[in-house]
Amino acid sequence: MFKHYYINNNPTLNPGFNHEVHTMEHATQLGICNKHYIGYFANEIEAVAQAKKIYSDADGCATCCPNAHRG
Repeated sequence: MFKHYYINNNPTLNPGFNHEVHTMEHATQLGICNKHYIGYFANEIEAVAQAKKIYSDADGCATCCPNAHRG
């Protein structure tokens, strides 16, 4: 199922101190304002691959992008 994805521009707001990728819905729930739109993807793995072109330390959120979360 295609979803809109964002990357958090602030790496200090998560336990791994990296730039996390979130779905639009989850980014809104978390109140993330400092974010960059990545695009509309079929899955979080594609979204994180695109995000790594912006931030090499990009990782999927454990909650909304578990298949792309490396821990």
